This record gives sequence, C-alpha cells and structure tokens, in this order.
Amino acid sequence: VQLQASGGGLAQTGGSLRLSCAFSGRTFSNYDMGWFRQAPGKEREFVAGLGHYATSYADSVKGRFAISRDNAKKTVYLQMNSLKPEDTAVYYCAAKWARAITVATTTMEYDYWGQGTLVTVSS
Repeated sequence: VQLQASGGGLAQTGGSLRLSCAFSGRTFSNYDMGWFRQAPGKEREFVAGLGHYATSYADSVKGRFAISRDNAKKTVYLQMNSLKPEDTAVYYCAAKWARAITVATTTMEYDYWGQGTLVTVSS
C-alpha cells in the first residue's frame, strides 16, 4: 500500500484547505482511513477517522473538519474549515487493514502511512 498526501499549504486564520490522500497497491474499499497531524515538538495526534459505519474527530477539530472518501478515485479527503494557527502541523494520512465498526484513533492501529503534507495557518 502506498499513500500520497497533498493539498497542504499556507492559509489565513478562518480560511479553508482540503487535503487529499491517494491510495494505491491494494483494494481501497477494504481499508479504514484516518488523518493525523504532528506539530513541531509534539507527538503525532489523531485528527479524523473513517470506519466502516462511522466517523470520529478529535475534539479540537470537531465541527470544523470533515473526512470523506471516494472509493472510485481511491482517495480520502480532509476538508478543513475555520482554520486556526494551532492547526499548523504536518498532516499524515493512514490506512488500516480490515474495515471495522469502531473508528481507529491511535497511531498503533494503522498499518500504512503517507509522507505528510505541511499545513501552516497564519494569524
């Protein structure tokens, strides 16, 4: 499995960005997907996840971010609205083998990782 994240860049406070993650190498529909982020000097943290029946969001992004997938395009998206300076980080997409009812929210649960895309939000 290969994951290629894109869409990062510079945004102003209150602005929007949409991240994309292209999946290749296996059957996309068999995998749950997630987004994580890592700010300088901090640990990688869960942002959003998409399980077989549910989605989950970190409290810090709930109501502002939305995760979705397009199985035909083998792509997962993260729509980020109302951006804040504290959203500045490298964002990583991740894939977890085998669809599950519950959403995986820890790094240990995911099997494959993309290379990351940098999001910078200016104040």
